[in-house]
Amino acid sequence: MELSHRLSRMPEQFFASLVKKIDHAISEGRDIINLGQGNPDQPTPLHIVQALQSAVANPQTHRYSPFRGIPQLKQAAADFYAREYDIGLDPATEIAILFGSKAGLAELPLALLNEGDLMLLPDPGYPDYLSGAALAGVKFDTLPLLARNNYLPDFNHLSNKQKSAAKLMYLNYPNNPTGAVADVDFFDSAVSLAKNSSIGIVHDFAYGAIGFDNCKPISFLQAKGAKDVGVELYTFSKTYNMAGWRIGFAAGNAKMVEALEILQDHLYVSLFPAVQQAAAEALNGSQQCVYNMVALYQERRKKLMDACRNIGWQMSAPKGSFFAWLPVPNGFTSESFADFLLEYADVGVAPGNGFGEYGEGYVRVGLVVDAARIEEAIKRIGRLGIFR
Repeated sequence: MELSHRLSRMPEQFFASLVKKIDHAISEGRDIINLGQGNPDQPTPLHIVQALQSAVANPQTHRYSPFRGIPQLKQAAADFYAREYDIGLDPATEIAILFGSKAGLAELPLALLNEGDLMLLPDPGYPDYLSGAALAGVKFDTLPLLARNNYLPDFNHLSNKQKSAAKLMYLNYPNNPTGAVADVDFFDSAVSLAKNSSIGIVHDFAYGAIGFDNCKPISFLQAKGAKDVGVELYTFSKTYNMAGWRIGFAAGNAKMVEALEILQDHLYVSLFPAVQQAAAEALNGSQQCVYNMVALYQERRKKLMDACRNIGWQMSAPKGSFFAWLPVPNGFTSESFADFLLEYADVGVAPGNGFGEYGEGYVRVGLVVDAARIEEAIKRIGRLGIFR
């Protein structure tokens, strides 16, 4: 039996091929330090785990959840946004529960666009944005994220034709892979573009909790009129180290939220209720675990920066997320440099070209391994002598 046209046009899963290379090296008995991953290494905080354990013990959670999620979690999400960002949300109409924010990112083009429509995607950007475009059979143009613009897209470079044709635009700050952050002026300009050109905005806020040097990342929904034009996707994976739990939510524009709800009505009967109850506890409970996590990543960021400086590898400090975006030395492409480090230093990094055309010339390094292992990885690279 042949694959459908829809599956045949899917892009190669970038992270799957990266993991395959690293796993092969590990299978040879080598001590690989994997800085290429984006999987949080810390456990889910105990009070969230205990909330799940208690919920699982209640037979009422063994039943189907309401199709659109339990009211307790939607209310918790609304309370979270009111507390953290001073944003008012109607839990019934402006929040949709997701099977992780990745699912929502893939679902939105299916829910909002018709085949052949145009969407705008950041480059470099999270590779799975392309999956949503391929599933929906839509076209996309890219928004270059350049160092000279602090990795923010320059909307002035969009042609009138692009502005007229585009129906949806994805943004992501703190940014994966560059570690850049956005300010309210940028989001205001995005809202203005969206209103003037009838473009819906999807803001991927996966790393919303992770900002450095006492600078808290802002929400897209804090921009004036943001709810008129867009939604923001939030995940529990990074803020609460719940990556394997597969839960997130979309917040904002009621029509976009309803489109997600309708699509998910036909795909799922919502998430396991016990997981939803534990997620509500994450949002409602003490946030000390979040502060501790950010402090840990900031310590690791400093170790990485100091180690890179010691070997002569110049880098800009990421302002958010748990990634650093490092330039490739002369004589290498992103992919050849990543392969070189894996082969000769036993260090895995993610080649920048996997995140798009404008990712060429960089590699992404994650802060999701112990600080001592980060220092050891950079020392190994230093011993190769390529930055002298």
